[in-house]
Amino acid sequence: MKKKFQRILLSLFFAEIGLFLIVFPWVEVWEQNYFTHLSLALRAILLNYFFRGAISGLGILNLWLSLSEIFTLGRPLSEIKK
Repeated sequence: MKKKFQRILLSLFFAEIGLFLIVFPWVEVWEQNYFTHLSLALRAILLNYFFRGAISGLGILNLWLSLSEIFTLGRPLSEIKK
């Protein structure tokens, strides 16, 4: 039971991080943070649409990990590790 609860928490954590990484690079706060004011070169990188897309891609990967963890909840851990 303890392992199943840990797996559910891990899945929720992956889902939360994934949704954050998908949405956050495209909101206005992303453009007005501390790091964008450090240097013009860093600002150019952080505001680049390809960089934002890469961050959102990591979010999609986290959501995929979350869903794969949810779909394996019904199976015992010994079966998954084989």
